[in-house]
Amino acid sequence: MRVDLNSDLGESFGAYTLGMDEAVLGVITSANIACGMHAGDPQVIAATVKMAAQKGVGIGAHPGYPDLQGFGRRNMALSPAEVKDYVIYQIGALEAFARAAGQKLQHVKPHGAMYNMAAKDYGLALAIAEGVKSVNPELILLALANSEMVKAARDVGLRVAQEVFADRTYNADGTLVARGTPGAMIHDKRVAIPRVVRMVTEGKVTAINGEDIAISADSICVHGDNPEAIHFVREIRDALQAAGVSIEPLQNFI
Repeated sequence: MRVDLNSDLGESFGAYTLGMDEAVLGVITSANIACGMHAGDPQVIAATVKMAAQKGVGIGAHPGYPDLQGFGRRNMALSPAEVKDYVIYQIGALEAFARAAGQKLQHVKPHGAMYNMAAKDYGLALAIAEGVKSVNPELILLALANSEMVKAARDVGLRVAQEVFADRTYNADGTLVARGTPGAMIHDKRVAIPRVVRMVTEGKVTAINGEDIAISADSICVHGDNPEAIHFVREIRDALQAAGVSIEPLQNFI
């Protein structure tokens, strides 16, 4: 049994430093690197790609809406055609930096509002999948488990990895409970870690209403914006390995 650990990185820009990217790269297997629209800048992208390559971490593009002020978390009324072009544009940026570093892109994971909207909207999901395929049909689309993005990726013939979250709760339909809703975030690692292990080994998770739902976990999204968060990721790794799970980049098994 194998699973990937991914994290959103390269979110610093200009004079602003966000996250602890170098430390995070020591505990994950795939990096989703901001492409400059919702966060990141050319210098940060170059440095993050280089660090990921040195650590043997799979390199992914993390395209989002053009919303630097809102960190890409505000819904935008863009057409599917516009979303497709924004995805192509941002993958192109990351692919260029990867090539410059002698590396290849492994995957694409949409960010924030784009990710959440496409999880429920098949038209947007299809636009993202078509954008990814048009750039490189060998790329893996990293998508919310059981979402419309998974369906769209399969419909266009892309490889798809289904993603779960270590610190988020789920609705009964498999969607994430919206940020800001009571109970949306899991802060107690004594609750979070057994949930993660169960999602990977049993394919099940308890929804916010108490109902057990089926879920596929190819990759676990983790965060590393402070030392405590990085320690949490290490504990997740240890618990998974103790359960007989191998931690590997997506390209090894998707």
